[in-house]
Amino acid sequence: MARVPLVESEALGPELEPVSEYFRARGRELPELYRVLANAPRLLLAWTDFAWPLRNEAALPRGLRELAIMRVAQLTGADAEWGSHAPMALHYGIDQDQLDELERWPASERFDASQREVLAFTDELTSGLAVDDETFSVLAQRWSPGELVELTLTVAFYSCVSRVLLALEIEGG
Repeated sequence: MARVPLVESEALGPELEPVSEYFRARGRELPELYRVLANAPRLLLAWTDFAWPLRNEAALPRGLRELAIMRVAQLTGADAEWGSHAPMALHYGIDQDQLDELERWPASERFDASQREVLAFTDELTSGLAVDDETFSVLAQRWSPGELVELTLTVAFYSCVSRVLLALEIEGG
């Protein structure tokens, strides 16, 4: 059970109608994370203004971003994040064997070069809070400056998501 109340969908004010409509249009209930964040409506709107373009409008391939998100969830122990993003990772080309071996990715043969580069970056930024020059320069040879910003924001944002989920004991992403 979350540490703060879950706001019922019916209790959302008119300022959160775009958030409600987003999920209704997809035939989904408002996730627990959003119901918790709705306790601070202006911040929930700011959250979605950042999160949704990051998820849906980035140029970096979605499968790579979902792989990074899954690794962040694994490194931070955010089970709700893992549960929310596993279906998306699978949908965008990450296979179940890769998810099963993600914890052992450096020794696994299941990840290609670009995935390994993204995972090294994700591990360094999530666990060490910085990325060394060698790791970054390898990525910079493959991706544009804009894509590098997208990757950095994805890993950093989903590290934030993990921390919110864990601090507020949110079980459903």
